[in-house]
Amino acid sequence: MSVFVAIADPVRRGILRILVDGPQRVVDIQRLLAARHPISRPAVSRHLRVLAEAGLVEAATTGRERHYRLDPTPLLEVRKLLSDLGSGDAADASRVPIAESALDALNTEVYRTRRERRRAASPDRSSRHTAEPDVTSHQIQESG
Repeated sequence: MSVFVAIADPVRRGILRILVDGPQRVVDIQRLLAARHPISRPAVSRHLRVLAEAGLVEAATTGRERHYRLDPTPLLEVRKLLSDLGSGDAADASRVPIAESALDALNTEVYRTRRERRRAASPDRSSRHTAEPDVTSHQIQESG
């Protein structure tokens, strides 16, 4: 499993934050997550399995307990991607971040285009009103 898929879920990111402080049991992870994410122990175990498949956690059995610990090595791939995308430092002027106002304008344009396409696909509303001829004030004066 990809490290990116594994860290995409907010619950799994919460588990990683917990494991930064040291190894934990499933029951302890579940208790620490409960404040932000009400979750059952089996659900925590499933999330830990995904994290283990990505190589982000390792389990060690001590007696009847399994202690999970963080292995940050796969996160180097994430760091590399972020580095490749640009740090946003002034030294890297070739990679200018997109201004939020530009994204707002893009969002407005997308909604405008959707609205125009809906109008083009639906019957013209003005055609309902053109069944009766328009009478102008000039025509009224001539007939009167």
